[in-house]
Amino acid sequence: MSVQNPFEKEEKKLPSLLNVLTILTMVGCAIELIIGTMNLISGRKNLDKLEELQNSGQLDNAPEFMKKFAGPEAIENARLAYENRIPLFVIMVAGMALCLYGALQMRKLQKNGYFMWLIGELLPTVGSIVLIGVGFAGNAGWMLLFPLVFIILYTTQLKYLK
Repeated sequence: MSVQNPFEKEEKKLPSLLNVLTILTMVGCAIELIIGTMNLISGRKNLDKLEELQNSGQLDNAPEFMKKFAGPEAIENARLAYENRIPLFVIMVAGMALCLYGALQMRKLQKNGYFMWLIGELLPTVGSIVLIGVGFAGNAGWMLLFPLVFIILYTTQLKYLK
C-alpha cells in the first residue's frame, strides 16, 4: 500500500475528449498545411480548369447543384482566391500556427490555449471573407460545419482548463 505525500501536487489527467480533439487538431493542421501549399502552387491551374469546365458545355446536362460549382460566381470566387493567394496563404499559416499552439497549451490544461486555438480557427474564415467575400465558400459552406462542431466541442472542455 503506497502512501501519498501530502506535499506533492496531484497531476490532473487530460480528459479523453480533450485528448482526442487536440490530436485531431494537430492532424488537421498538418493536412491544412499540405492542402494550402498545394493550392498556392496550383492555383492558376485550378482556375483554368474551372473556366474550361464552364466553357466546355459539359455542365449543360448536369444537375442544377453541380452547375453552381462551376458557375460564374464560383469562377469569380476562384479568381479572387487566386489573386489573393499569398495573403490567404499567410493568413492560413498564421491560423494553423495559432491552432497548433493552442492545442499544445490545452494539452497542458491551459485555458489560454483555447482562446489561441479559437482565434486560429476563426482567422482564415474572417480573412477569406475580407479578401474574397461572403461567397468564398460557394456551395461548400458545409465545410464551415467542421470548425463549428470543433468550437462547440472545445467549449464543452473549458471546465477542465485553468
